[in-house]
Order: sequence, then structure tokens, then C-alpha cells
Amino acid sequence: MVTVREMKASDVEAVSEIEHEAFSMPWSAEDFLEMVEADYAHYYVAESNGRIVGCCGVRNLMGEGEITNVVVAASYRRQGIGRQMLEYLLREVKTLGIGDCTLEVRVSNTPAIRLYESLGFQGEGIRPNFYEKPVEDALIMWKR
Repeated sequence: MVTVREMKASDVEAVSEIEHEAFSMPWSAEDFLEMVEADYAHYYVAESNGRIVGCCGVRNLMGEGEITNVVVAASYRRQGIGRQMLEYLLREVKTLGIGDCTLEVRVSNTPAIRLYESLGFQGEGIRPNFYEKPVEDALIMWKR
């Protein structure tokens, strides 16, 4: 069973390890700790049997939400955990007074794009060469 909860400082090392497995330019534990401590940021983890298996976060930027760091540990993917975390996050943003939400995703990341679309996000633009290692465009998606 997987539960989603607010991220704590004690979670940042585990989350950083998942980031390093998944991304070519991962955030460090210090980056995540900064977000846990920031009053404008709200980060959540998915936990299974006491183990952190995923993370997602949102930053409140003048009443709009910037969703970042949607990641699930490789051995836990394709089990609905990403959806569960994002549904939790989207419920939370309403209570936080955050309106529209945006995120960026690699244009080649079809599984993530499909997930975001199923949650009501729509592609609204491209950021050329946004990602590095490898260089790739980002699809900008919004849920309004």
C-alpha cells in the first residue's frame, strides 16, 4: 500500500537518490531541503512499507502553481503512484489558494505527457532546448 504525505527534512536523502536514478540533471538533497523549508513550496512523498518511492512538489508563485520533481523510483513505476501523488497535490493546491498549475516535461516523455493530460493538463507551448544531457525541448503544460 502506498500513502502520500508531506515531505519532511528526514526524507530528502531518499528523494535525492530517486532523482539521481531518474534524471540526468537531478536535484541534490540540499535542493530538496531548501524546498521543504520554504514557505512558498509544498513537497510530497509517496511511501510504501516505510520506504520513500516517489516525490512531487509545487511552488506557489503569486497564486499559480509550478509543479516540479515528479518522480517515482524505477521499481515502482507503472503502478499508479505518479497519478496518486499528483491527485494528492492537485487537491492540496486548492486548499492552499493556488489556482492554475503549470509544469514542463521532455517532449519525448510520452508516458508522463499522457498522465498529465489525463489529469486535465494541456500542452500550450514549447521551450526550445530547455533540457540538457541530452538537449531536448520542453512541453509547457497547464491545468487551468
